[in-house]
Amino acid sequence: MLVNLTPNKKKIFNDPVYGFVNVSEPILFDLIEHPFFQRLRRIRQLGLTDFVYPGAQHTRFHHALGAMHLMSLAIEVLRSKGNEITQDEATAALIAILLHDIGHGPFSHALEHTLVKGIHHEQISLLLMNQLNQEFNGALTLAIKIFKDEYPKKFLHQLVSSQLDVDRLDYLNRDSFYTGVAEGTVGSDRIIHMLQVVNDELVIEEKGIYSIEKFIIARRFMYWQVYLHKTVLSAENLLVNMLRRAKFLSQNKVKLFATSNLDYFLNTGLSGERLLNDKAFIDKFVSLDDYDIFACAKEWTKSDDRIIASLSTRLLERKLLKIKLNNNEFTQMMIESIKEKFMEVNKMNKEDSGYFVFSGVISNSAYKPDEEHIKILMKSGDVVDIHAASDQLRLPVLSQSIKKHFICYPKQLEKYFNQGG
Repeated sequence: MLVNLTPNKKKIFNDPVYGFVNVSEPILFDLIEHPFFQRLRRIRQLGLTDFVYPGAQHTRFHHALGAMHLMSLAIEVLRSKGNEITQDEATAALIAILLHDIGHGPFSHALEHTLVKGIHHEQISLLLMNQLNQEFNGALTLAIKIFKDEYPKKFLHQLVSSQLDVDRLDYLNRDSFYTGVAEGTVGSDRIIHMLQVVNDELVIEEKGIYSIEKFIIARRFMYWQVYLHKTVLSAENLLVNMLRRAKFLSQNKVKLFATSNLDYFLNTGLSGERLLNDKAFIDKFVSLDDYDIFACAKEWTKSDDRIIASLSTRLLERKLLKIKLNNNEFTQMMIESIKEKFMEVNKMNKEDSGYFVFSGVISNSAYKPDEEHIKILMKSGDVVDIHAASDQLRLPVLSQSIKKHFICYPKQLEKYFNQGG
């Protein structure tokens, strides 16, 4: 069904982070009003982070509007410095950033390993943007080119996706605001006002270098203090294992309560491109949100399958698994020792005990030198990498990927933790 654009008046949203946010173009408001986008109101930005920071209840809807606002400011600044950005290009860049996260599933990143295996959320975003482009009579064609980095003005794509894009500027400030973790706040206004374009590349003027240094440090801090907080990690692994068990039961013909949307993903054997190309995929995905998961989890607490009943109860009542982090990998002897004790106490086989006792690894680097670099425009006119321009930042250290190993197990087994060697 094709959509006829209506001459909507300019709209204003009151955002707690930036104040009033203007929706400057009718097509932007029409896209915001579309069910695909309205679904983002029901997708939490930070998954289960509110288990640690109770204020972290904001959604992908909030974030998308905030990123659109910062994009409008960046375009205004670049234009004021003599960079030609046509109105069509500006509108397309705003559309691209508005829709950049439209492909996120329930609880954001936590479920990419269970419900939609082999598919990154950006692939789904692109699929939905193409669908919207048909509905909007091709009005998103330029936005899709910018999103895919297929448009000649590469700096427009860098504003959408790079190591210093408006996406990151918004989520750092927004996540800092809602969690109350003040160290994550970055000077987005100053960074945006220091933007310039040189040889079709986005750069930061030299006088903004200290803001970039703080941005990189803030990003490292937010990852370890918020995004990869050990309790959040425990909660999200519990959620993943609950859905993994639900999928196992469904595909083994065990009757299990599920909403029609979730039922599709629990029963499909498709993954990767085959799943993306399935005719039912879009309709089911755009109807799936956090509410489906919580509604099912409430019913699963009463399931005859004690594994999914236990996992669901733990999630809803916040009876999380104990988690230990270590710089070195936990010995197999230790993991097996705890697992054997769990099997003995709960009369459970080795395979099923893996839902409650498991190990893994997480990693993060604040700045990735192997990706598109953050460039600094020096007063001399030279453009250099932040690595060379900064005399304060220990970028070689911040560029390293830090790995931490973790193990999860029920708290009741804590006394056995150090007995495994």
